[in-house]
Amino acid sequence: MPAVRIRRRRAVALASAAVLAGLAVPALTPATAGASAPAPEAPAAQAHAAVVADYYERAEGKTGDDLRDALNTIVSDQTKLSYSAVWDALKDTDEDPANSGNVVLLYSGVSRSKSLNGGDTGDWNREHVWAKSHGDFGTSTGPGTDIHHLRPADVQVNSVRGNKDFDNGGSAVANGGGSLTDSDSFEPRDAVKGDVARMIFYMAVRYEGTDGWPDLEPNGSVNNGSAPYIGKLDVLKAWNEQDPPDAFEQRRNDVIHESYQHNRNPFIDHPEWVESIW
Repeated sequence: MPAVRIRRRRAVALASAAVLAGLAVPALTPATAGASAPAPEAPAAQAHAAVVADYYERAEGKTGDDLRDALNTIVSDQTKLSYSAVWDALKDTDEDPANSGNVVLLYSGVSRSKSLNGGDTGDWNREHVWAKSHGDFGTSTGPGTDIHHLRPADVQVNSVRGNKDFDNGGSAVANGGGSLTDSDSFEPRDAVKGDVARMIFYMAVRYEGTDGWPDLEPNGSVNNGSAPYIGKLDVLKAWNEQDPPDAFEQRRNDVIHESYQHNRNPFIDHPEWVESIW
């Protein structure tokens, strides 16, 4: 590896570590998980801005397909995890800042013990926000283990979501924190609608069909089945606008970058890029 790149990565790592040390994350409860939070203190914000600017240097000034291509190149430079390693990673990335022994569950907003990971009622498991059957990538190392779209979820709520596309409407999901569902779609609670959208957009930019995995893409449909598509695009774009990135989501992006995959979700750092690409 060229010395310039080594120095650059080392500088990014040091700046990112400063962010993680200095970022003040407010207490999180089931009622407020995913809610907006105050901005970090100025020094941490400045360090974070430096990390982000350096990481996206090759995307600077680009729009549309040129931006998408640049982002694919940037985020594809990542460390890949095994599916078993995802358990421990999620215990870190989704830790409840009000209780270090718990994780916050994506759809319900409940704070649950890290030790209750598994497949039984009352446990939390590894939810593929881009349903793994949409492209049939399973849990193989790659999209099936990419923690930018893997989140802790209550086993029963996760089962209700299944592989449904995302859309508005439906009936309340039991213990779902305000999530709704019908026969062909799932609507997450308001506090994480943007999180869900940005995870979908990340997957679409990261997996373009050029590295042996399907070309993932959001579309305007539900009932996409095993095709490498997920909908609905217009709804996901609206959710990105309605629920901007909060401190929990930003911290999660930083932890993945610093400690696990060493890549970022561009749409957490730059939610406005959704409109530029789609």
